[in-house]
Amino acid sequence: MHLRSITFNSKEFPANDVYPFSLEIIYKTPGIRFHNPATFFVGENGSGKSTVLRAIARKCSIHLWKDEERRTIHNNKYAELLYRYISAEWEEEKVPGSFFSSEYFRYFAEYLDEWAAADPGMLNYFGGASLIEKSHGQGYMAYFKSRYAVRGLYLLDEPENALSPTRQLELLHIINDAVKTGSAQFIIATHSPILLALPGAEIYSFDHIPVKNVHYRDTEHYKVYRRFINDPDGILSD
Repeated sequence: MHLRSITFNSKEFPANDVYPFSLEIIYKTPGIRFHNPATFFVGENGSGKSTVLRAIARKCSIHLWKDEERRTIHNNKYAELLYRYISAEWEEEKVPGSFFSSEYFRYFAEYLDEWAAADPGMLNYFGGASLIEKSHGQGYMAYFKSRYAVRGLYLLDEPENALSPTRQLELLHIINDAVKTGSAQFIIATHSPILLALPGAEIYSFDHIPVKNVHYRDTEHYKVYRRFINDPDGILSD
């Protein structure tokens, strides 16, 4: 364990009618404690789990690999400022780590290729070949295998994107092995019932206000997939 808890300092929020401070869940959830080295955030799209995950990354000084911000028709100056209004409690000292999402991974892979142009040995840390030249799934797995063997705090936002069920099982083994070493901690936002099955993991549901600790078999993800597997022909009649 590295990160013990986060606290939402809602009394200090600069606004309550603009995203992300308009999310009811961060007003009514005092904070989240991490009791296990693997924690999952689940919830419907728009529930706030990815927003909170990105804020934790920034609060913990973990870089988000992304392209330069582009101007949009609706400029929200508060969009990425939630991290300024949360507190983080560490078990001992702050540790390095990484943030993964399929949305940002391409940017990291491109930067890695630029570094490798000057120092080809950089690729040895990620399977020995350019991540860009691999399929999305292959690039992800090369990254997971290399990065999660190192001590740190790892935040993943829906890592199952572009991964087949077999690859998801492979990632499940990678995370499980990393947790067993005692040097890695994971906080993962996911819709995958395969990843959620990680033994001993804690699951927080963002479909409840405040955020609620739930059992694996009580998640909507498990229930929907089980109902579909048991009766694929009848699922559309529900």
